[in-house]
Amino acid sequence: MPNLKDLKNRIDSVKSTRKITQAMQMVAAAKLRRAEEAAGAARPYAEQFNAVMAGLAGSVGEDGPKLLTGTGGDQTHLLVVMTSERGLCGGFNTNIVKLAKARIEALLADGKTVKVLTVGKKGREQLKRQYESQLIGHVDLSEVKNVGYNNAQDVASDVLSRFDVGEFDIATIFYSVFESVISQTPTELQVIPAMFDGDAADGTVFDYEPSEEEILTELLPRGVATQIFTALLENGASEQGARMSAMDNATRNAGDMIDKLTIKYNRTRQAVITNELIEIISGAEAL
Repeated sequence: MPNLKDLKNRIDSVKSTRKITQAMQMVAAAKLRRAEEAAGAARPYAEQFNAVMAGLAGSVGEDGPKLLTGTGGDQTHLLVVMTSERGLCGGFNTNIVKLAKARIEALLADGKTVKVLTVGKKGREQLKRQYESQLIGHVDLSEVKNVGYNNAQDVASDVLSRFDVGEFDIATIFYSVFESVISQTPTELQVIPAMFDGDAADGTVFDYEPSEEEILTELLPRGVATQIFTALLENGASEQGARMSAMDNATRNAGDMIDKLTIKYNRTRQAVITNELIEIISGAEAL
């Protein structure tokens, strides 16, 4: 028969855990509103920027900037894997890492060289177990409360400096697109050579001053930073949405466990009382 004191301690422990998960759910909900607003505000700018860059890129030939045309090879790939600094957010980090791992395995199977740059501690921890030799750098955002454009510029500067010295041919970022609290989509996006999918064809002809090549040379590095910034904001909203959902599930599960343990406690208590009564009655009859 279970010990009543042990059951009572376990019920109290689960109740304390439920208080923590409820608090974390409320904090995640508050952060989600801000993160969702930030991601939503960035999307129109990113879409318009892509449209402008698509128009410029479409008018430039094969002699365009290196960031647009690439190195001419595809032997070395840089994967920038963006995850969170903290856990307790369901499958958010695991899903991004799973997509990155699938890409790594496919590239290695094709005989390509793979290098991995991580943004966020959780992704690095998972990738380090299997691909430590491929890890070439890490960007720590643990002290950053609200991700800003300057953080994206730091990541972009690291990537661009490696590209300038010929460390890789193609760069791809991995992150999660925020759809809703219960839906975040792991995504991969090639940023070098730059790929712009904006709608540039509307029949309008523009004259550029200075030339398209000069404008692209100036804007392409900003384009990489903009894509990284958008990915970081989407990741931020996705992380808080996933954490809110995970803590809600944890709170519900804790409530169910408390109910079951309470029933077990009451039944055990009743059994103890019954046994005591039987012992008292038996002793009285013996007298």
